[in-house]
Amino acid sequence: MNTAAVENNPGASKPRHAHPFGNLGRVRRFLAPAVARPFAIVETVVLVLVVLAVARWLHPEDPLLLRAGFPWLWLVSLLVALRYGSLLGLLSGAFILGAWALFYPHGGPFPTLYFAGGLIQTILAGHFGDTWGSRAQRASSLNDYLNDRLVALTNSHYLMRLSHERLEKDLLSRPTTLRDSITELRRLSVSSETALAVPAVAKEGHPLGGASGLLEFVAQACQIEVAALYPVRDNKLDSEAIGRIGDPFELEMHDELVMHALNTLSVAHLKNEDTVVPVSQYLVCAPLVSADGELRALLVVKRMPFLSLNFDNLQLLLVLLGYYADGVEHSAFVQRILDSVPNCPYEFALDLSRLARLQQKAGVASSLVALAFPRDEEGDSLFEHVMRRRRSLDVMWPVQTAKQSVLVNLMPATDTTGIDGYLARIEASLTAQFNTDLERARVGVHTLHLEGDEPGAALMRLLKRSGLDV
Repeated sequence: MNTAAVENNPGASKPRHAHPFGNLGRVRRFLAPAVARPFAIVETVVLVLVVLAVARWLHPEDPLLLRAGFPWLWLVSLLVALRYGSLLGLLSGAFILGAWALFYPHGGPFPTLYFAGGLIQTILAGHFGDTWGSRAQRASSLNDYLNDRLVALTNSHYLMRLSHERLEKDLLSRPTTLRDSITELRRLSVSSETALAVPAVAKEGHPLGGASGLLEFVAQACQIEVAALYPVRDNKLDSEAIGRIGDPFELEMHDELVMHALNTLSVAHLKNEDTVVPVSQYLVCAPLVSADGELRALLVVKRMPFLSLNFDNLQLLLVLLGYYADGVEHSAFVQRILDSVPNCPYEFALDLSRLARLQQKAGVASSLVALAFPRDEEGDSLFEHVMRRRRSLDVMWPVQTAKQSVLVNLMPATDTTGIDGYLARIEASLTAQFNTDLERARVGVHTLHLEGDEPGAALMRLLKRSGLDV
């Protein structure tokens, strides 16, 4: 198969046809066909009749050459048996037998050895022809299947090469993954060293920490060249930017693209089919909306590559801004928890702050349960078993030291009754699996109900009661 032809047009590639007897010429394929043709019976009858007619013309007194030193006419049956199998070989032998009855009506005794030897030779040759014809047919079918697989693999390889090239282009144009983006946005949302905020916004208690870092990261991820981030205070857009990328520019407050983004709280851009923007000096306006639907800022993009102005890139931009805004909303609470417990994971601190606020606003009780396991072979086995038995809504923080393993479990909307049920379920599982319970396994149980305004300090007290110093 021509590789260049496949690469240019894989659908136009022609399958290769393999022959079980090699690359035979036309004459050899006629003498030794791989499979029987539909007119094999006609060919057999015509061939035998022609040979008998020639023998009768050459030797009218002995057409079957019975008095010759070799049974030459049986070579015809041998050829037919090798070509088409034993049945057609026997058919040709029947014609020879009929020729003896026709040409020798008073020719003496029946030549038994002549016909017996010829028929045995024909049967043996026919058996050989049947066997190898069947093998050749199976080999041909297998080659056809393998050829189809080869064509499919060639086309798949071609598509994979195109996909790999496109993936390389995407990685070059967007060097960060979504996981890296989430990690960086978490860091920026709780950053205190790079926090930049407009004084008016800071007075209202809505600082946008790490605004400059956010712009640099979003510009790299979404290929933005010139943009600015403007805060929103009292549902009004501020004209003073808190972060810029590229050349500075003045914000046109009454621009159609800006007004559309503020009214719809969605990304507005010039390629949006649902938006009719007669004139706009900006390419994209993306709102920074938190999870509770509050508009915190507006990102105005004035210049970016044309190929980057697509749905996927703009959707990524909106998701990154929304994730950052949600992080800013909880950044103050999360930062206080991290100040009290520096080693606390961000996800655990974020859910702890959310549940603490939920308890303050709505009175929904949540609890913390710390299980302290001894650090030995049995304790490690019990520790991993309890981790696998977590509830779907729970958030776990495993902490391991040289002396013990502590599993801190944050249980949303769980009061004292819920804790008792959780511990009873754990003990039942340990009894069924290890024939032990929490007391016999020397597992310490420490509980805490979320109350008050300082969940970080409460978490620290729980950890100290569990024997940890973090």
